[in-house]
Amino acid sequence: MSVTTTIQDSRPPIRIVHLGIGAFFRAFGLAYLERLNATIPSRDERYGVMGVSFRSPAVRDALAAQGYVYTALERGPDGDMARTITSLCDVALSREEQSRILAQMADEKVSIVSLTITEKGYCHHDGALDLAHPDIAHDIANPEDPVSAPGYIVASLAMRRDAGIPPFSCLPCDNLSNNGRLLADIVHALAERIDPELAAWIKTEVRFPVTMIDRIVPATTDSDRAYAATIIGYEDHAPVIHEPFSQWVIEDDFGALGRPDFAAVGAQMVADVAPFESMKLRCLNGSHTALAILGLLSGKETVSEAISDPALSDFVEYLWRWEICPSVDVPRGVDIADYCQALRKRYGNSAIVHQTVQIATDTSKKLPPRILEPIADNLQAGRSVSGLCLIIAGWMFFIRSAYMMGDVINDPLADSFGAIVNDTIDNDAYVTAMLEIDSVFSPDLAHHDMFVSRIMNWYRKIGKDGIDACLRQATREAT
Repeated sequence: MSVTTTIQDSRPPIRIVHLGIGAFFRAFGLAYLERLNATIPSRDERYGVMGVSFRSPAVRDALAAQGYVYTALERGPDGDMARTITSLCDVALSREEQSRILAQMADEKVSIVSLTITEKGYCHHDGALDLAHPDIAHDIANPEDPVSAPGYIVASLAMRRDAGIPPFSCLPCDNLSNNGRLLADIVHALAERIDPELAAWIKTEVRFPVTMIDRIVPATTDSDRAYAATIIGYEDHAPVIHEPFSQWVIEDDFGALGRPDFAAVGAQMVADVAPFESMKLRCLNGSHTALAILGLLSGKETVSEAISDPALSDFVEYLWRWEICPSVDVPRGVDIADYCQALRKRYGNSAIVHQTVQIATDTSKKLPPRILEPIADNLQAGRSVSGLCLIIAGWMFFIRSAYMMGDVINDPLADSFGAIVNDTIDNDAYVTAMLEIDSVFSPDLAHHDMFVSRIMNWYRKIGKDGIDACLRQATREAT
């Protein structure tokens, strides 16, 4: 690649280590940093990033072959825009390059360790450190030889403390409720098991800002890579595709080493992220889950196809107006109706091929904050939950159908689902058994008569009349 050598000569120093260098952060966080670095005249004051992969070496190898330079291709209804991302300076694979990663995390120039490791990477169960997780058990027994992301954080913080270097701030960028508090609790609990004095130091000195992130980043396909080459004029083995929209809300609580001026490139620095997070998780992610699950039952492969279907579109409008928005603590100065209409426009962007099957991955982990929490709030307030219950019934129907057809179910509870399908002889028994999965459904909901009966009725109706009839009925119930 002709630009690589020139760019490598002007790399900024590594000041951020990012754990989980997948497509999302490369299309989101690194895009913000790229714009920020463009405003900083001195190379030595810019922000370079080391990425860490905990999975396959494929991303590392593809990026290394092109000097870690890649293309972020923005695809909008009015055309495409390609940006070259140069702020990524290095990528390492955790299982092969542990010492180099730890040394970089312990370097005094590193002020932030950020994360996009997905729900699974936090090694927790219901918000608490999962001591039965094999990676956590390993890291407790071998604290200087970590394998988990929390283990890497604790080990490198111990190195910094011992060397008298101020700690970095931990900046989670995963789509999890109260992500900074969750990460803090996990890191503190792990450190307490390893070294109580270290845990006390971390509790006092290390900051874990809460964040809310929003940008649609579909999985990159071979056709995307081929198309990117026609736009940029050379072959890029690791481009990322994203929509024009992005939103980053960050709790302004960083440690002694400070932070980049994220606000200068559009991030919202706030005292409390919770209202923004609630609105996004319920309005965007909740409707995304609805479009994914019910769209799959309707044969829709992408979000743009799903929102273009009148039955699904009307159902989502119903959800927002009657069941989701009333449950949201709306941030000051935000018109939630306008926010939802902007979401609708984003969903209709056919240039972004966002697969419904991709969104449906790991749904058991996504249901509680996106669907079940608004259900609980609505039940307490005496509001409707019928449409939200249809999503739950649709998910159960989708799981059972996929299992019976021999399809792969991409969910951490896939084995449990299979056992339930095999052990239940009729629809009601199956629904009852699914509701007893306590890592998904709270006892209060699992035994709430109205909630259970709604799901039972919708499940039967999906099987009898099909999903379109259910969508139309749910929408009519509001009129």
